[in-house]
Amino acid sequence: MANSPLKVVTLNVNGVRAAFRKGMVEWLREARPDILCLQEVRAADEDIIGLFATVTDASPTGEWHILHDVATAKGRAGVAVVSSVPSVAHSTVLGPDDFDSAGRWLEAEFEVGGERLTVVSTYVHSGEVDTPKQVEKYKFLEAMTARMTELMATREYVVVLGDLNVGHTELDIKNWKGNLKNAGFLPEERAYFDGFMKQQGWRDLGRDFHPEQPGPYTWWSQRGQAFDTNTGWRIDYQLATPKLAERASTYNVHRAASYDTRFTDHSPVVVEYAF
Repeated sequence: MANSPLKVVTLNVNGVRAAFRKGMVEWLREARPDILCLQEVRAADEDIIGLFATVTDASPTGEWHILHDVATAKGRAGVAVVSSVPSVAHSTVLGPDDFDSAGRWLEAEFEVGGERLTVVSTYVHSGEVDTPKQVEKYKFLEAMTARMTELMATREYVVVLGDLNVGHTELDIKNWKGNLKNAGFLPEERAYFDGFMKQQGWRDLGRDFHPEQPGPYTWWSQRGQAFDTNTGWRIDYQLATPKLAERASTYNVHRAASYDTRFTDHSPVVVEYAF
């Protein structure tokens, strides 16, 4: 993985087996990512290993190395890091010992061009106002804040990427006025993102490449005409440490050509880093 650029992708597959059936294979062969971070895998280890074994031609090296953390509840959540070369270390530790973050936080370390790169695939709870789901979301955001503080203080090249299930600003949701009291755009949720960017110093690459512009959106509701009218949310992020952000050369959201050609309700977010 020493060649430049390094293509890093985040993608909520909304069930990896369904995504493969609906056309993810064709996208993979075209995109050819070096590191692919998945969320909502919702499958067993043998499922994801078997699926990627059928598309080794989509890997820049001709093979895939898979790290996968399943959720405690079967068929829910699940995160993975799929890479063209093996990682040198990985961890799923997040928060206090009694905190269940299974299937939602996976750190992988790689040697790239003589540097150590940490890639974190994460899936934040969607939440629901005034329910235990929202309580769990805040617990996760608290644990995430603490770990991101540690990562920023101890490592130069880190990217935290995934479906973070919060639109940070009014630019990140088409219908922001109608969602001020809904999970995903609550002031309390957005305050955590103020902390990530303003206090900790993480760089939101989507916003860096599209300053003061709506979107580009990464998720659209399956209901109504949301995709066709581009009534979307930008909730899939790549948050980089300042030194890594300096190496980001391109940022693209791979939006499907039409509603019926989507293989998930999210779009891949692709960033190329120069190493």
